[in-house]
Amino acid sequence: MTAAEFLITVASWAAEQPDLQGLALVGSYARNAAHPDSDIDLVLLSRQVASRLANTAWVSSFGSVKQQQIERWGRVTSIRVGYADGLEVEFGVTTPDWADLPVDPGTRRVVADGMRILFDASGRLDRLRRDVCAGS
Repeated sequence: MTAAEFLITVASWAAEQPDLQGLALVGSYARNAAHPDSDIDLVLLSRQVASRLANTAWVSSFGSVKQQQIERWGRVTSIRVGYADGLEVEFGVTTPDWADLPVDPGTRRVVADGMRILFDASGRLDRLRRDVCAGS
């Protein structure tokens, strides 16, 4: 699966998940600066973070998982997944209030560096992006 196909698939999947309030692409893919070895960085706003992290079987919805590991980054806990087709994806899972105002410096930095909204049921990601862009 190509990165573009993956993003379409994951956005469609996110819209069907009752616990997800938003999904954003961040990092090099969001900035259109990805290289062939770049990973895909996502932020998932979930009302059930503990469940998403305790049972990570859902990551296999996007392909055959070759490897995965949990990484903690403050308010965001990531599941870094290497798929058999070569894609590497970092699923950053956090609570919906990650996107609420006022924005902490780490969140502001991530958003200012580039964020593309893939799914936004609550409108929080859009408000966050507008706030960060207005303050830039």
